[in-house]
Amino acid sequence: MASEKILEMKKQQVQEMAAKLTEAGSIVLADYRGLTVEEDTELRSKMRAEGIEYKVVKNNIIKHAIQGTDLESLRDFLVGPTSIAISNDEVAPAKVMFKFAKDLNAFELKAGVVDGKVIDLAGIEQLAKLPSKEQLIAKMLGSMNSPITGLVTVLSANIKGLAVALNAIIEKNQTESA
Repeated sequence: MASEKILEMKKQQVQEMAAKLTEAGSIVLADYRGLTVEEDTELRSKMRAEGIEYKVVKNNIIKHAIQGTDLESLRDFLVGPTSIAISNDEVAPAKVMFKFAKDLNAFELKAGVVDGKVIDLAGIEQLAKLPSKEQLIAKMLGSMNSPITGLVTVLSANIKGLAVALNAIIEKNQTESA
């Protein structure tokens, strides 16, 4: 009886993990061996601050969850202890985990997934170096706003020049009629 309960619980964990993995914008896998409790707590708080779900998951749960999906090539990276970061943001997990791995030699990144495509350590590094979504939007809006601002400046200069010219004509006409 107890083994059936455990089996049902594991099936539910696999289903939940499969749903999270298929809906995620990005995933990063890491080997957390060698982290102290303080370092792990710091990493978890950084993940929460960025809205990233971070947990340690048994490799078999992940293997069953990715079975028959496009993520099946992650199986090669599921060796040794594995922690997983899952987020709807495509860049945030890579940024946080890459910086953390750079600061601590004990924390090793394994692989990642972005928009359903598996990436290696070099891909995670490239992703981590990208500007955030908000920064990209701000840059785009700034570049879109620049021509409009220039146009407004040119048009206002023309109107100002027209007003000065009309004012000069009016003054000239007033002096001639006086």
